[in-house]
Amino acid sequence: MTSGAKTVAEYLASLPDDRRDVVSKVRSVIRKHLPQGFEEQMQYGMIGYVVPFAAFPAGYHANPKEPLTFISLGSQKNYMSLYMMTVYGWPGMADWMKQEFTARGKKLDMGKSCIRFKKADDLPLDVIGEAVSRVSMAEYIQGCEKAGKKL
Repeated sequence: MTSGAKTVAEYLASLPDDRRDVVSKVRSVIRKHLPQGFEEQMQYGMIGYVVPFAAFPAGYHANPKEPLTFISLGSQKNYMSLYMMTVYGWPGMADWMKQEFTARGKKLDMGKSCIRFKKADDLPLDVIGEAVSRVSMAEYIQGCEKAGKKL
């Protein structure tokens, strides 16, 4: 369920109170741990954390008019979702994430990059924060460029 909101504030205001509280809590963790250089904006109808064009003018390889996505956070029809590209594309990151969720007694409901949750308590927020901070913007760009050459 994507939003037509033009700003993050507009997006948050459009959410039901219970979801706004959860998304705001996860957003706060992301913003606290976000490596330098990434920018928050609306992207694909969700809150996005992106590599700005000033740092990577090529943009996203599949749609160069969009900046390179690092993380997305959104409210879907039946759950909320956190798309963490490094969990999908970084060696060992998905396994680490699974181990950390298990160690904290949490069930990880994850697709390739999408972590689905219904309440903030479904997530070990310290693990989310650490996952956000593990890859710098320079490392992320380098990894994406390397992966793009294999396509």
